[in-house]
Amino acid sequence: MATSTGGHPAVTPVEALLAVALTLRGAEVHFLLCDRQLPACLQTICTQFATQDDFLRYGPSRLLCDGCFAAGKAAYDVLGLPIHRYSELISAEERYSARETARAIEAGDISGYAMAGVNVGEHAMAGALRYFGRGTLDGEALAEPVLRRYLLAALLSTHAVTRLFDETRFDAACFHHGIYVPQGIIGEAARHRGLHVANWCVAYRKRCFVFSHLDTYHRTMISEPADQWESLPWTEELDRTVVEYLASRGQGSRDWIKFHAETRNDLQAIGAELGIDFSRPCIGMLTNIMWDAQLFYRSNAFPNILDWCLETIRYFARRPDLQLIIRIHPAEVRGTLPSRQPMLAEIRKAFPSLPANVFVIPPDSPISTYALMAGCNAAIIYGTKMGVELTSVGIPVIVAGEAWIRGKGLTRDAKSPQQYFGLLDELPLPARLREPVVKRARKYAFHYFFRRMIPIAAVEPQEGFPPYHVKIAGLRSLLPGQDRGLDVICNGVLTGAPFVFPAEDHVGELQ
Repeated sequence: MATSTGGHPAVTPVEALLAVALTLRGAEVHFLLCDRQLPACLQTICTQFATQDDFLRYGPSRLLCDGCFAAGKAAYDVLGLPIHRYSELISAEERYSARETARAIEAGDISGYAMAGVNVGEHAMAGALRYFGRGTLDGEALAEPVLRRYLLAALLSTHAVTRLFDETRFDAACFHHGIYVPQGIIGEAARHRGLHVANWCVAYRKRCFVFSHLDTYHRTMISEPADQWESLPWTEELDRTVVEYLASRGQGSRDWIKFHAETRNDLQAIGAELGIDFSRPCIGMLTNIMWDAQLFYRSNAFPNILDWCLETIRYFARRPDLQLIIRIHPAEVRGTLPSRQPMLAEIRKAFPSLPANVFVIPPDSPISTYALMAGCNAAIIYGTKMGVELTSVGIPVIVAGEAWIRGKGLTRDAKSPQQYFGLLDELPLPARLREPVVKRARKYAFHYFFRRMIPIAAVEPQEGFPPYHVKIAGLRSLLPGQDRGLDVICNGVLTGAPFVFPAEDHVGELQ
């Protein structure tokens, strides 16, 4: 269990729970913790520091490190399982070499830099973008020194996990997310050594988590084989279950997180307020947070989401026959890490005066995204999970980025700008998705929301962050056969079995 950042309150309790459950199934479980060794990591974001000079001078050492390590150590010491510390795994020579490399490498070469089979530069760049809360480092005066600090952290992490894998034979590594620093480095190093990697993240539905084999779910959900869900026997009960859940998504009543307490759904009133004529063809456009999971995807039609957004507006400026409605993601202002590169500001910078047929809904608006999309002829997305929901209600979707709905036989997928604009040339479309396509979409939605999102009974919802806590009556509740979801997770970690919960066998119990 390569937690590393022991002070992450949403991570350590879950990985402690998994460690005990795996031990009860015969595994020899070890922990990996950073003990104040990294000059930057997943825990650091720019808004935590009084000045950026404080971060560049001290990193997280004065503000975060003591508490972070103490929290992880306290959680894991009581379990009596071995704990490996970063300080024991990095030599003085390696520290010196890492500092020299991080100082000397050309700034433009950092994101592509690799060492010992590990793409350290990619994860250093992702970490720096997350630190700034931006999709690009353009315009950040201290971008280069911050990026170099993340590169140094990535290099030190590589040395640590390389020595750990040299000294101790592991069969598998399990840890959260699988990107950024140090988690992305651990995954790269483990795969390079032939270890089985199992990554996880918090899912949408309460009590549920998504696990993936080999790599972060950001990538594996795109490449997941269709035979895991397309042969699922479909019944009216399953259809009703997924339709009812999708209807609840508008308010988030069955999910960990909801962005708006109340939403506005009156399309006629919305149109009158914004000047949108819903009797004419409308195309919905849904954005993402620009900094989130900035990894390389071969399938993307554009180099980044901002380029996609601006080029799309330029295209629609030449299509007065269509109205483009851009819904900016609410998590830009209501997420756990608010964006410091708001999409609306970038749009205004590029278009001081928007084309008359382009309308932008800001992230804090209570206007319902679902109501807006219902009034559209089709939707355009980059990486949002809304593609799963929209196709399930018959709305055609064009995909330009790394959305998980890509490649499922449900959407119009673009792999180049030329292909993307060719798809836009076909708008407006003559009809909604056909019934067989909607059925297929709902089957995938059931698989995605109920089978890939695995419930753990011992994880209970709570207010605030993290949105859950672990509560068990005793070790017996973690034994095999006591919790079907925990069994699926542990079997997946130990044997490589699919991380798929058989929700179709528990329809009456699903929440």
